[in-house]
Amino acid sequence: MIRTLQMTINGTAVSVAWEDNDAVRALTELASAGTLTVPMSMYGGFEQVGELGTALPRADVQTATRPGDVVLYSGDRIVVFYGSNSWAYTRLGRITDKTGEELALLLGGGDAVITLSCVEKAE
Repeated sequence: MIRTLQMTINGTAVSVAWEDNDAVRALTELASAGTLTVPMSMYGGFEQVGELGTALPRADVQTATRPGDVVLYSGDRIVVFYGSNSWAYTRLGRITDKTGEELALLLGGGDAVITLSCVEKAE
């Protein structure tokens, strides 16, 4: 069995292709202790940002983001993009089942809440 993360945004499940890195492994460990609920705030008209309450391992690189990207900012904030930006982030994953327009509707109407839970799946 392998553990994987599942994400919801305002109660809507989204499919995320998670990166294979230390930050995602640490986030998975955090979520394995119980569902992690992260209140998010709109920022800049292109992203939602939420504090995790703990620092995760960083491997920041200059990144041009696009809608659907999920990144770690400053080691302790998760960011979900419904627009684009360029900054140094640690890449966490990418939402694969929503278009840019769907993400703008889901994330662009005000503050959001994401939940992260850990599930076990057969290899």
